[in-house]
This record gives sequence, C-alpha cells and structure tokens, in this order.
Amino acid sequence: MTFAFALRSRPLVVALAAASFAAASYAADIKIGAAEALSGPAGQYGQSIRNGFQLAVDEINAAGGVKGNKIAIQFEDEQGKKEQAIDVFKKLIFQDKVLMIFGPTLSNSAQAADPIAQAAKIVVFGTSNTADGITSIGDHVFRNSVTEADVLPETLRVAAKHANIKKVAVLYGNDDVFTKSGFDAFKKALDDLKIPVTTTETFAKGDVDFKAQLTKIKASNPDAIVLSALIAEGAPIMVQARQLGINLPFIGGNGMNSVKIFDLAKEKSDNLWVGSPWALGNQTKENQHFVVAYTQKYKAAPDQFGAQAYDAMYIASQAIGKIKLSGNLEADRKALRDALPAVTWTGATGAFKFRQAVDKSGKPAGFDAQQAAIVAVTKDGKYSIEK
Repeated sequence: MTFAFALRSRPLVVALAAASFAAASYAADIKIGAAEALSGPAGQYGQSIRNGFQLAVDEINAAGGVKGNKIAIQFEDEQGKKEQAIDVFKKLIFQDKVLMIFGPTLSNSAQAADPIAQAAKIVVFGTSNTADGITSIGDHVFRNSVTEADVLPETLRVAAKHANIKKVAVLYGNDDVFTKSGFDAFKKALDDLKIPVTTTETFAKGDVDFKAQLTKIKASNPDAIVLSALIAEGAPIMVQARQLGINLPFIGGNGMNSVKIFDLAKEKSDNLWVGSPWALGNQTKENQHFVVAYTQKYKAAPDQFGAQAYDAMYIASQAIGKIKLSGNLEADRKALRDALPAVTWTGATGAFKFRQAVDKSGKPAGFDAQQAAIVAVTKDGKYSIEK
C-alpha cells in the first residue's frame, strides 16, 4: 500500500529507485526455499535435512557465497502432510519469491506438491524422495535421493549373501506412496534374485500394534523380514518382533536408514540391513569432513538424510554459480533450471551426476540421481559397511 502511494506521488524517480533496490536486494541474497517436515512423525527425517542444509549454507557463505552473493535459506514446516506441503509451496513460490525449492520430505507429499512447482516453472529439488514416478511429474523436478528401485536390489543381494537368506517374509505400509513403491521395488528384486516369499503382510500409517502380522510372519518360517516402512512404524515393528522372539535380519528401505533407529528401537535395532549412497563409516575425505563438521555443529552423528541435504545445497550452488543473476526472477529461475542438469559433484555421498527420467508416455521429464549404493548393517548402535 505504501509502495503504491509512493509511486503515485513520485512516479519516475521512485519507480527507478524501487527497481534498482529490488534488483540489488535480490542479487545480494540468493533466496532458496526449503519445505520440510520439521514436526510430526516425519520430523525424524526433516530435522536432519534442515541441519544438513544449514551446515552447507554456513560453509558456502563463510567462503564468500556464490560469486559474492550469500545464500539465504527459508525453512517452512510442511509437517509431512500433502495439504500442508501444497500450501507451503504456494507461499514460497508466489509470496516469498524464492529462486528454487528443496523438499518436501516424503514422497507422498512430493506427488501432491511438486506439480505446483512444475506449473510455476521453478526448480523443486528432493533430497529424500525415493518413490518411483516423482521425477516423471516434469522437467523442473530434480532429486539427489537414489530411488528404491536402484538401491533395494543391491541391499537384498548383499544381505542374502552375508546372512544366508533363502526365503523372506514381506511387511509393508499399504497407504503411502513411498512404502508402496518400496514394496514394488522389493518384489521385483526378490523375483529377479529368485528369493521366495513366505507371506506378505501390510499395515497403515499410525498403527502401533503389529503383533498379528508378526505372528503370521513367524509362523511362515522365513530367513529374514523385508520391511518397507517409515521409521515411525518401522522402529516399533522391530521392537515387537524381538519381543515375540523373532531375531531374524530385517532388510529395510530408505525410510529405515536413519540413526534415529538406535534411539527408537535401542538394543532391538541390531541386524537391520539398509542401502544408500552414504554411510557414516565411509572414509572418503569429503565424507569425513562432513561427519566431523556436522557432529561438531549439532553434537550428534549425521544420517543419510542430513548428508543428502548437505550435498544437494552444494549441487545447487554449483548451478547458481554458472548463471548470471539478472534480478528478473522468472529469467533466473529458468536459467537455474537449464544449468542444473549438467552439474556433477563429489561430496559426502560420493560422486554424483543427474540422469534424466521419462514420463509415462516416454517423453523426457525430470532428473534422478545416478550413484552407487553402499550397504550397511546395524550392530551395537552402529552401522557397519558390508560388500
């Protein structure tokens, strides 16, 4: 209202000054939005993600920013809910006018909110979405989280080799995009490896009692339990299994790959097999720098989700560094979209590059991560890398 009044009273001088100020302020701070689940059950992941982003932003800014411009990251809590993710995306895109968006945390939310970004022609970059079909939404959708379809076959292969697994039971959440996608990927990998399934059981988000499903699983006499779950349900599943005397290996997907499992399942967390491009014990110089920096800043060990967020911020900063920020938001968003696919990076999660996905009709769409998986197993509150 004040700005409009000023323009009416001194049209030319103030309009030019305002335009100059807008361009300068936009160039001085590179505004990036992060729509993450900072509360609710998915907050187990979102807090780590926020930490990873903030650590990278602090390092980049301390080193002079991107071509002298500091990154300003704006976090919004999408609570792990589809409706909230849509609202947050709209706020960041149209009200806060960010250059790009990271998030949301869950694949379920990404399927709902990413089309908003695609329609607005702004980059949306997922760091924790691994369900199939996310990047088929459109050519502005990126992720550096490796899909379940890419990781789970390797997780199964390594676990079967080391734990002498000949047959498995399957347990998965049947009301979530991520857990259902994980089930599909597990099923295909089990078929390819010719590992028979003794029984398949399901649960829903918010369930707390899994004894009926676990009793059926125990009676089917498997060598391991394949589990596609978010950690809010996955941790109590492991605890209740051990209470029923089921001391078999669990083979989990991306949702189970978090150090939070040690807090939530305590000593019942042993013998959980997971795969990811990142592992705490990976001794590369890039990962060791990240682990030390993260631990010093947050007084806790990082997990996969923090590592992927950390690398994603560096990947985005590389792309931003390749473009000339004009102060025209629409033009700058397009320039970033065009620069991002060619970025390569070696960070905490190893060597990274993008691979273009296709939509349902086979046309080029968004961009997935191309990275090798590391498989690890839990024991005594730690992850141990296995090959």
